[in-house]
Amino acid sequence: MEKFSMKEKIHPKYEDSTISCICGNVIHTRSTVKEIKVNTCSACHPFFTGSAKHMDATGRVEQFQKRYGKKTK
Repeated sequence: MEKFSMKEKIHPKYEDSTISCICGNVIHTRSTVKEIKVNTCSACHPFFTGSAKHMDATGRVEQFQKRYGKKTK
C-alpha cells in the first residue's frame, strides 16, 4: 500500500497562538494566526457566565388567541 503525505510548501504554519479578549482574559492555543483579538469570550459572555436572561414563552399562544383569535358568540 502506498503512503500519502502532505504536499510541500502549500500549508500555513501551525504554531502557538494567543487569543486576547477585551475583558482581559488571555487564552493560549495553537492556530495558523499568531494573535487573535475578540470582543467576548467564555469568561465574559452572558450565556456562559449565567447572567443571560431567558424569555419566558409560557402563555404566548393564549395571549395571541385572546388578542387576535376568532371571537365566538
